[in-house]
Amino acid sequence: MAGVELRFGAASGQSEPPSRPLLIVGQLGHLQKLRWEEVSGKLLPQVTEEAWQTALGTLNPNPTDNCPLYLTYASVAALPSRVSRHNSPSAATFLTRLVRSCLPGGVNRCVMMVCERSDVFASGCAIARAFPLFSRRSSASRRTDKRVVTVEFLLVGQNNGPIEEATLECLASAADGIRLAARIVDTPCNEMNTDTFLEEIKMVGKALEIVPTIIRGEELKDQGFGGIYGVGKAAVSPPALAVLSHSPEGATQTIAWVGKGIVYDTGGLSIKGKTTMPGMKRDCGGAAAILGAFKAAVKQGFKDNLHAVFCLAENAVGPSATRPDDIHQMYSGKTVEINNTDAEGRLVLADGVAYASKDLGADIILDMATLTGAQGVCTGKHHAAVLCNTEEWEVACVKAGRSSGDLAHPLVYCPELHFSEFTSAVADMKNSVADRDNAQSSCAGLFIGAHIGFDWPGVWVHVDIASPVHTGERATGFGVAFLLALFGRASKDTMLNLVSPLGAGTDHTATSEGDGNLSKRRRLV
Repeated sequence: MAGVELRFGAASGQSEPPSRPLLIVGQLGHLQKLRWEEVSGKLLPQVTEEAWQTALGTLNPNPTDNCPLYLTYASVAALPSRVSRHNSPSAATFLTRLVRSCLPGGVNRCVMMVCERSDVFASGCAIARAFPLFSRRSSASRRTDKRVVTVEFLLVGQNNGPIEEATLECLASAADGIRLAARIVDTPCNEMNTDTFLEEIKMVGKALEIVPTIIRGEELKDQGFGGIYGVGKAAVSPPALAVLSHSPEGATQTIAWVGKGIVYDTGGLSIKGKTTMPGMKRDCGGAAAILGAFKAAVKQGFKDNLHAVFCLAENAVGPSATRPDDIHQMYSGKTVEINNTDAEGRLVLADGVAYASKDLGADIILDMATLTGAQGVCTGKHHAAVLCNTEEWEVACVKAGRSSGDLAHPLVYCPELHFSEFTSAVADMKNSVADRDNAQSSCAGLFIGAHIGFDWPGVWVHVDIASPVHTGERATGFGVAFLLALFGRASKDTMLNLVSPLGAGTDHTATSEGDGNLSKRRRLV
């Protein structure tokens, strides 16, 4: 489905299925609440009311089901009627699958989404994931016809009025961010090296009228970024730290999103095998998600200072590659003994979060990364793993995952028991654990947190998206919707405020009287 233009509309008028192939999708209970007049304009004369009711009667979702309405031009599909507490009420994962498999072919198609208003954001994002942009198939390059998919919403339940234009704009921005992130992750390193990734950052900056700060190559070494420089120094395209900064008037706090941008991970001298190296073009998924989310968040009106920090490098093999036993001094000032060059993501992120704390003065730091293969063992293929220094934000991350469709689940946060895994006899720490059976994903996150300090008074969130960054051989754009929802209360956008778990209705500010600095740092909670 590469090369599709995705549009969100309130209503696109009447049309017959042969001229505009159609998929109607929603939970069965919601589909049954529709009046015939609400769908007839897109089904008549080929599909009658009797045929429509018969099709609904045949649906038996377990967990999903679908039924053709007219040849290959119109279908109706049912999402799961119920989901567990660790899934999104929107059933976003199933929605993406249904759109991919059930939407009829054609150059001008329509998806009619039937849902409650609270599920509009997650549903729109899920549909966007079904339409990746990247393709190098020769047939795609020869295609000249313009393919359009229009997404319309029919709301049921309470507050089921028409979709506002502002909501459609928000969905379009989120979808654009998701597809941008997925395109970057899908693009191989012979095209998406650090030079190209920087061009992507510059293009987003140009669209938002922001000039990025870029530190590259030997400048990284000179300025003390031993982690980023050490990982990327053997590659043809030099490593870089890039920052996009949004500083609106009236901002009351500073937020930094730090993304792991390893454009390819060979493992370095601790080299990966022939079966584990393919797919490592996806190791920039954290930085890609932050770029897509930053673009959408600023476009929708972000009210606080927001910095997107990109830690870019290619973990290559060469004469100048970092060796096991080398010791690097990080931007935090701490020293790290390298015992595994394939544990490189934490090194670049450690420099990134230290920069966010020291140079950007961030009150809230969130890092996002395809960090550990163990993440998939901990929380599975669909849920990101979250490590956080506050319980309030841990809970908020889970809620943001459910409201956005980018699911998340907590890891154990216990540095006093786990950080000893990095003990070194000659440096402040090693970069890889002594015991790989001891909370591997938690430990990897703790390594990053150690470079701002476990006693740092701000909010720190680590999000490991190693498994959900892709499904099969395709990127998902995972993380964009999650970030937009989690920080929705800092947006002027009504839809993002609706799906955000933070801010209104809660009061989890500082408990000690007079601790105004801490209260400010927790304002979003």
